[in-house]
Amino acid sequence: MVPTVNAEPMSSDSGDVPAAGPVTAATERLIATAATLDDADLAASSLCPGWTRAHVLTHVARNADGLSNLLAWARTGRENPMYPSTEARNADIEAGAGRPAAEIVDDLRVSADRFVRAVMEMPDDGWERQVRRGPAATGDPLPGRRVLWLRLRELEIHHVDLSTGYSPADWPPAFVRRALDETVRAFGRRDDVPALTLEIDGAGVEHLGAEAPVTVGGEPAELLSWLTGRSGGDGLRVEPAGRLPALPSWL
Repeated sequence: MVPTVNAEPMSSDSGDVPAAGPVTAATERLIATAATLDDADLAASSLCPGWTRAHVLTHVARNADGLSNLLAWARTGRENPMYPSTEARNADIEAGAGRPAAEIVDDLRVSADRFVRAVMEMPDDGWERQVRRGPAATGDPLPGRRVLWLRLRELEIHHVDLSTGYSPADWPPAFVRRALDETVRAFGRRDDVPALTLEIDGAGVEHLGAEAPVTVGGEPAELLSWLTGRSGGDGLRVEPAGRLPALPSWL
């Protein structure tokens, strides 16, 4: 079991991490699933096009290391990119995907422990220090505290990508609320997203674009799954009746 890590940094008046951190819980769930898979299971396709389950788990491990680099940057103020380059990132994932199952699962655990240590070493002022995500620090700036959310999102989304029984219905409601709100806002700023209205059961209506010709409704987790490309949206309502709009890549 890894030490507990919350999806937000500790408050300045507390020396303890909350007792049931969502990052810790998501990590333990993913590792438990991975530990049930043998070499043949890991060689099977995932929901990520072109990737096996081994690719997904190797990516999650390298993501832990990449985000640990960002936490070190936030802690020290010295630039420390997630990955040297896109090519290096892809090469690491490809090379790691060929390992035996036991080695991949151990890497998942050890990289998660490294991430925990990076979190625990963070001083209070580091959480607000700006870093840049992406290969060679080419992404938009973000505060160090957001790294914890990025890790949680990675764990939850890619657990579903393993296609081993963990589904969007298993996502914790708090994760779904935040991820759906973030996704809707991000899609609303993009020109390649079709205009549509989202009827989120129990949470109101969101509009993507003006004069949306189509309304799509459903449970929050089902909508998030569809918007992020993790399902075909079979359980969603469409008005007027017909096919769901084609969506661009989530990220």
